[in-house]
Amino acid sequence: MSESSTIRVAAAQFHIGHDLDENLQTCLRMIRKAAECKPDLIVLPEFCNHLSWYEDQQHCDRVSVSLDGDWLKAIAAAVKEVATYLVINVTVLREDGACTGTSLLYSPKGELLADNDKQIYIGHENDFLRPAQVEGPIIDTPLGKLGMYACMDGVINETPRCLSLNGAQLILNSVNSFAPDEGSLHMPVRAAENRVFMIAANKVGPLIPDFLMDPVSEATGIPKPFLCGAGDSQIVAPDGTVLAIAGNEEEVIFADINPADALNKVNASGTDIFASRRPDLYGVITTDPASQPQSEYRGAEKASAAMIQLSQTGPAAIEEAIEYVTKAVADGAQVVVLPELFFVADSANPDLIAAAKDSQALIEKFTAIAGQAVVVCSLVVVEAAEYFHTTVAIDQTGVIAAQKQLHACARLAWSALGNDVVTVNTDFGRLGLVTGGDTIYPEMFRLVAMQGAEVVAVPFAVQEKWELETGLIERAAENRLNVVAVTQPSPLGCSFANKLHKDFTVMTPWQERAFDGNLTYPIITKAGMAAGITLAELTPINAQDKVVSLGTDLIRNRPWRVAGAISRQ
Repeated sequence: MSESSTIRVAAAQFHIGHDLDENLQTCLRMIRKAAECKPDLIVLPEFCNHLSWYEDQQHCDRVSVSLDGDWLKAIAAAVKEVATYLVINVTVLREDGACTGTSLLYSPKGELLADNDKQIYIGHENDFLRPAQVEGPIIDTPLGKLGMYACMDGVINETPRCLSLNGAQLILNSVNSFAPDEGSLHMPVRAAENRVFMIAANKVGPLIPDFLMDPVSEATGIPKPFLCGAGDSQIVAPDGTVLAIAGNEEEVIFADINPADALNKVNASGTDIFASRRPDLYGVITTDPASQPQSEYRGAEKASAAMIQLSQTGPAAIEEAIEYVTKAVADGAQVVVLPELFFVADSANPDLIAAAKDSQALIEKFTAIAGQAVVVCSLVVVEAAEYFHTTVAIDQTGVIAAQKQLHACARLAWSALGNDVVTVNTDFGRLGLVTGGDTIYPEMFRLVAMQGAEVVAVPFAVQEKWELETGLIERAAENRLNVVAVTQPSPLGCSFANKLHKDFTVMTPWQERAFDGNLTYPIITKAGMAAGITLAELTPINAQDKVVSLGTDLIRNRPWRVAGAISRQ
């Protein structure tokens, strides 16, 4: 396929029940319905053969299908009939007796080209289904290079990240989810953070057998609407633009795309987001969590953060910043965060000697006025005749933590790079720091979270719309972090801070809020577009709970065994 070739991709959204024959007929009908828009590729939801609800292992075995059985032969015949590529996800009974949740790719001739097992399961899926034993395949087709994943694989970053690093231009997500935050956050961010196309197909209707809806709702306290698929199937471009999105009914969506667009990994700042990664720092992500120490520090139930946006930049902003920090401390803020290099008029081409001198003066001034707070800002720091863009945390004793920029950034090309991830204990919680050029890398927030951070301060300068729409919020969600992200307001967005819900783990009693289907989306306070101070409440202690469902911890159950692409040099 030439670099200018456009293809049409489609996602089919529908309900699947507990009868295999009925489900087969539904799949065949939806394949033909989706084919009406003349697509080159169709993606179907997860668990198309049977609901992900099993009485026991024998039941799971009975309702699973074999790769060469009649159920999938019928699917293959329909694919050949409509002459398009198709992704379908089913539970497969393997020859060794194991069951797997597996995405299958069929060619327009009805040939099975590849299968990929789900890497991270949620809840009771862990009791019946074996996770992937190898990295997901990349399938080179006339449409481009394709990678497949399923549902929970995309709630955290590792699986789609690995597919993209291994060359996928289109990542194809089969989903079985009641959670609205999957469609509002986790689906679109995977396209933007990897600069690939993402096509996701979710379900609608009950996700458990109809006859169990009432008793399960009563036993769990989950309202029946939230035992149903959330819909929101979507097609997302490499810049994070949602090209098509479904509602909450049976539906087929489609969009015309050019897969070659996913070959360009250079973002708005001129940085190649893959070439600038630091695999040498990411090894711990692909290491057994059982071998990694756990932080014993426990933060406060609540803390107050201040976001400071300024009316000026450059040296003229210094007095304004000092005035706002003084007021924020007086107002009881425990962590005060300022925008990236606010005192530098041209951060791409700074007078480094002058900026370093101003940085030292700011450290001294913020130390003098910090009181009981921690002030976080990014500065120019000199070490061994090298200049580092560095985020510092300052209290009344001086600098308590300094996080050098770790990733090369074209707009901050003057900065030397550090090699360490820094976190520090404070009175309100364990504090992590992310420096502006590092904010676009999911690995950065993963490393901070793995050090036990509960609050992450992010002085940055927004470059692309997705960073504030989904990117940084999703970092807070997938790692369960309180994030204070401060930028100068622009047409791309404004600063925000988030706190975390206490009630989080599905299928457990929720005490502080009614179950609303939202598992990971945090509670957001936005600063607005004006200069000034915006206070926001944080909940540091809630970051300790990473268990989204029984057997699924967002950090410790990451698919480390099959995430080698992340740390591969």
